[in-house]
Amino acid sequence: MGLQELADKIEIHEVLARYARGVDTRDWDLWRTVFTEDAFIDYRAASSSDTSFGSRDEMEVWLTNGIGMIPMTQHYITNIEIELAGDTAKVLAMFFNPMRLPGTTGLSYCGGFYNHEMVRTDEGWKSRRLVEENVWFEAAPGAAQLRQ
Repeated sequence: MGLQELADKIEIHEVLARYARGVDTRDWDLWRTVFTEDAFIDYRAASSSDTSFGSRDEMEVWLTNGIGMIPMTQHYITNIEIELAGDTAKVLAMFFNPMRLPGTTGLSYCGGFYNHEMVRTDEGWKSRRLVEENVWFEAAPGAAQLRQ
Protein backbone atom coordinates (compact mmCIF):
# COMPACT_ATOMS: atom_id res chain seq x y z
CA MET A 1 0.00 0.00 0.00
CA GLY A 2 1.47 3.34 -1.06
CA LEU A 3 1.48 6.54 0.96
CA GLN A 4 -1.35 8.15 -1.08
CA GLU A 5 -3.60 5.11 -0.59
CA LEU A 6 -2.83 5.08 3.11
CA ALA A 7 -3.54 8.83 3.40
CA ASP A 8 -6.82 8.40 1.49
CA LYS A 9 -7.97 5.61 3.79
CA ILE A 10 -7.10 7.59 6.92
CA GLU A 11 -9.02 10.60 5.58
CA ILE A 12 -12.07 8.45 4.81
CA HIS A 13 -11.99 7.11 8.38
CA GLU A 14 -12.04 10.73 9.57
CA VAL A 15 -15.08 11.46 7.35
CA LEU A 16 -16.95 8.56 9.00
CA ALA A 17 -15.98 9.82 12.47
CA ARG A 18 -17.31 13.30 11.59
CA TYR A 19 -20.55 11.72 10.39
CA ALA A 20 -21.09 9.96 13.74
CA ARG A 21 -20.12 13.02 15.80
CA GLY A 22 -22.31 15.30 13.69
CA VAL A 23 -25.37 13.08 14.17
CA ASP A 24 -24.80 12.39 17.87
CA THR A 25 -24.12 16.01 18.80
CA ARG A 26 -26.84 17.30 16.43
CA ASP A 27 -24.19 19.44 14.75
CA TRP A 28 -25.81 19.60 11.34
CA ASP A 29 -23.15 21.96 9.95
CA LEU A 30 -20.54 19.31 10.75
CA TRP A 31 -22.78 16.55 9.34
CA ARG A 32 -23.13 18.49 6.06
CA THR A 33 -19.33 18.52 5.62
CA VAL A 34 -19.44 14.75 5.13
CA PHE A 35 -21.44 15.06 1.89
CA THR A 36 -21.15 16.64 -1.53
CA GLU A 37 -23.75 19.32 -2.26
CA ASP A 38 -25.58 16.95 -4.63
CA ALA A 39 -25.36 13.86 -2.40
CA PHE A 40 -28.18 11.31 -2.25
CA ILE A 41 -28.90 9.84 1.19
CA ASP A 42 -31.18 6.89 1.85
CA TYR A 43 -32.37 6.16 5.40
CA ARG A 44 -35.40 4.06 4.35
CA ALA A 45 -34.09 0.98 6.17
CA ALA A 46 -34.41 2.89 9.45
CA SER A 47 -37.80 4.45 8.75
CA SER A 48 -41.16 3.80 7.18
CA SER A 49 -41.42 7.45 6.14
CA ASP A 50 -41.70 8.40 2.47
CA THR A 51 -39.40 11.34 3.24
CA SER A 52 -36.48 9.27 4.55
CA PHE A 53 -34.42 9.54 1.38
CA GLY A 54 -33.35 12.41 -0.82
CA SER A 55 -30.82 15.21 -1.06
CA ARG A 56 -28.39 16.26 1.65
CA ASP A 57 -30.55 19.29 2.46
CA GLU A 58 -33.76 17.23 2.63
CA MET A 59 -32.12 14.66 4.90
CA GLU A 60 -30.79 17.36 7.20
CA VAL A 61 -34.38 18.46 7.82
CA TRP A 62 -35.51 14.84 8.23
CA LEU A 63 -32.74 14.12 10.77
CA THR A 64 -33.35 17.34 12.67
CA ASN A 65 -37.02 16.43 13.09
CA GLY A 66 -36.41 12.73 13.81
CA ILE A 67 -33.17 12.49 15.79
CA GLY A 68 -34.12 15.71 17.57
CA MET A 69 -36.85 13.74 19.39
CA ILE A 70 -34.39 11.11 20.63
CA PRO A 71 -32.71 12.18 23.89
CA MET A 72 -29.46 10.25 23.28
CA THR A 73 -27.69 8.45 20.43
CA GLN A 74 -24.13 7.24 20.11
CA HIS A 75 -22.96 5.83 16.79
CA TYR A 76 -19.99 3.48 16.70
CA ILE A 77 -18.66 2.93 13.18
CA THR A 78 -16.39 -0.11 12.80
CA ASN A 79 -15.09 -2.78 10.42
CA ILE A 80 -14.50 -0.22 7.69
CA GLU A 81 -13.74 -1.61 4.25
CA ILE A 82 -12.54 0.85 1.61
CA GLU A 83 -12.18 0.03 -2.07
CA LEU A 84 -10.25 2.87 -3.71
CA ALA A 85 -10.39 3.54 -7.45
CA GLY A 86 -8.49 6.75 -8.15
CA ASP A 87 -10.67 9.66 -7.01
CA THR A 88 -13.62 7.47 -5.99
CA ALA A 89 -14.13 4.94 -3.23
CA LYS A 90 -16.73 2.41 -2.17
CA VAL A 91 -16.95 2.24 1.60
CA LEU A 92 -18.76 -0.39 3.65
CA ALA A 93 -18.82 0.19 7.39
CA MET A 94 -20.70 -1.45 10.22
CA PHE A 95 -22.52 0.65 12.82
CA PHE A 96 -23.78 0.02 16.33
CA ASN A 97 -26.09 2.64 17.81
CA PRO A 98 -27.25 2.58 21.42
CA MET A 99 -29.95 5.19 21.98
CA ARG A 100 -32.50 6.33 24.52
CA LEU A 101 -35.94 6.59 22.95
CA PRO A 102 -38.38 9.28 24.09
CA GLY A 103 -40.21 8.41 27.30
CA THR A 104 -37.92 5.49 28.24
CA THR A 105 -35.25 5.01 30.86
CA GLY A 106 -33.60 1.96 29.27
CA LEU A 107 -31.43 1.83 26.20
CA SER A 108 -32.48 0.63 22.77
CA TYR A 109 -30.00 -0.56 20.15
CA CYS A 110 -29.69 -0.96 16.40
CA GLY A 111 -26.98 -2.05 14.05
CA GLY A 112 -26.23 -2.47 10.41
CA PHE A 113 -24.14 -1.13 7.56
CA TYR A 114 -23.39 2.21 5.94
CA ASN A 115 -22.78 1.94 2.21
CA HIS A 116 -21.00 5.06 0.96
CA GLU A 117 -19.87 6.09 -2.48
CA MET A 118 -17.17 8.68 -1.87
CA VAL A 119 -15.36 11.06 -4.13
CA ARG A 120 -12.21 13.14 -3.70
CA THR A 121 -13.07 16.85 -3.89
CA ASP A 122 -11.06 20.06 -3.53
CA GLU A 123 -12.16 19.96 0.15
CA GLY A 124 -11.12 16.33 0.64
CA TRP A 125 -13.09 13.08 0.57
CA LYS A 126 -16.87 13.38 0.71
CA SER A 127 -19.79 11.03 0.37
CA ARG A 128 -21.92 11.50 -2.72
CA ARG A 129 -24.22 8.60 -1.85
CA LEU A 130 -25.11 6.94 1.45
CA VAL A 131 -27.46 4.02 1.83
CA GLU A 132 -28.08 2.88 5.41
CA GLU A 133 -28.80 -0.82 5.80
CA ASN A 134 -30.43 -1.42 9.19
CA VAL A 135 -29.98 -5.10 10.06
CA TRP A 136 -31.46 -5.28 13.56
CA PHE A 137 -33.25 -3.21 16.22
CA GLU A 138 -33.81 -3.98 19.90
CA ALA A 139 -36.14 -1.67 21.79
CA ALA A 140 -36.00 -1.08 25.54
CA PRO A 141 -38.82 -2.78 27.46
CA GLY A 142 -41.98 -0.73 27.12
CA ALA A 143 -40.63 1.40 24.25
CA ALA A 144 -42.78 1.90 21.20
CA GLN A 145 -40.78 1.48 18.02
CA LEU A 146 -39.89 4.93 16.76
CA ARG A 147 -40.65 5.27 13.05
CA GLN A 148 -40.26 8.68 11.49
